[in-house]
Amino acid sequence: MRAAIGLWRWRRNPLRRTTDVIEAWVALTAAVLLCLAVPAAGVVAGLSADASLQRSVRSQYEERVPTVARVVRIAAEDTGERTAEAAGEQRLRPAVVADWTAPDGSARTGTVNTTLKHARPGDSFPLWTDRSGRAVPPPMHAETARAHALIAGLTLALLAGLVVETARRLVVHRLVRRRYARLDRAWAQAGPDWGRTGTGS
Repeated sequence: MRAAIGLWRWRRNPLRRTTDVIEAWVALTAAVLLCLAVPAAGVVAGLSADASLQRSVRSQYEERVPTVARVVRIAAEDTGERTAEAAGEQRLRPAVVADWTAPDGSARTGTVNTTLKHARPGDSFPLWTDRSGRAVPPPMHAETARAHALIAGLTLALLAGLVVETARRLVVHRLVRRRYARLDRAWAQAGPDWGRTGTGS
């Protein structure tokens, strides 16, 4: 990590400038933030996202009911224009007309997608419905929610690390510009007499 390179500037020597000390403190602060604060922020964000997603998973399992549907017939092909994603979904989850039993015991029939690769009339497949008996997507798995939370935590940690490193680079850039400005002023004062014998006498 380049931020640690500036730590040598704390050493006492006659050429050390105030900007060197500032740069060293900036490097140390960035190192502490990158090693401690950034991972902590990622963990907190991941845990918070996981808790929220797990509540959503429990809510979905409470609101949705598993049942078994029976294929009546293959649904008619949609002749309208479809996106590539929709066409891929149709191949992976073919649409069928099926019947199932609602939570209240009533019989329902409708067009739904099935995970069966080769659906034939009479085949059974699992289906999720809401409390009123309408077909709904299956609830999210707890492992899937945990994976999403992990990705959220890692993403926030990476963004926080990028912000810290960007801020460090901006501060160092301003310090370097200040050094060059001081050097230009010093050269402007000494430049006209440079190399002349007896300068300053």
